[in-house]
Amino acid sequence: MTGARLICGPIQGEVHLSINEKGPDGHPDVTFDRGRGGRIGIEEAVLCEHKAVAQIAAIIGDAAAEGRRLLLTRLSAEQFDDLPDNLAQSVDYCTASRTAILGEIGPLARDPRIALVSAGTSDYAPMAEARRTLAYGGMDATEVSDVGVAGLWRLLAREEMLREMDVVIVFAGMDAALPSVVAGLVPGVVIGVPTSVGYGVARGGRVALDSILASCAPGVTVVNIDNGYGAATSALRLANMMRRAAAGG
Repeated sequence: MTGARLICGPIQGEVHLSINEKGPDGHPDVTFDRGRGGRIGIEEAVLCEHKAVAQIAAIIGDAAAEGRRLLLTRLSAEQFDDLPDNLAQSVDYCTASRTAILGEIGPLARDPRIALVSAGTSDYAPMAEARRTLAYGGMDATEVSDVGVAGLWRLLAREEMLREMDVVIVFAGMDAALPSVVAGLVPGVVIGVPTSVGYGVARGGRVALDSILASCAPGVTVVNIDNGYGAATSALRLANMMRRAAAGG
């Protein structure tokens, strides 16, 4: 590749990763998709995992300078602590979900109705990521925690409320039986999120993923392991579609 500049190794200080000296955003490896919200109704989020702090700082700085909102996901506490103070203070950081939000969150809509259901309190991190993503997208959600199938009465006690929901996002690790049970009880859309909770043969959530994929309950949608963001954006697409349908669009 003529003119390409390839550097391999740990990134420290300034970032030099691209074959171009500068990209469209003035940085060698950042091309932000400003038009995504207009195209699909969901703004681009920034996945911070495996990014250098210098890259994250540049992205936040550009967004702040332009007055743009920004959602950052998988932002570790270490990465956040290493950000320049002025940038760290400009975002709302949540340790549990590892998300940060730049800009204001307006009033949250309750229609369509969305529920977040976790099998156990250990599943909270991806559920928190989903909750924050929904809030960034303008949607409220009802949380129902610790209702796994080992104590089925806990779920059945909330069955009537869950049946009123348009979308139910279910978070479960280990055998991940909960999404199938919920899908057999409620008429709304059910999105299963396998979590990495479990040990031994649970294989970091792979058994949970396979279990939901093999669900006998019809119509269960599945996202990747611990992907609260993906489940939330699926719900936001459904919400946008329902609004268009209600408006006759």
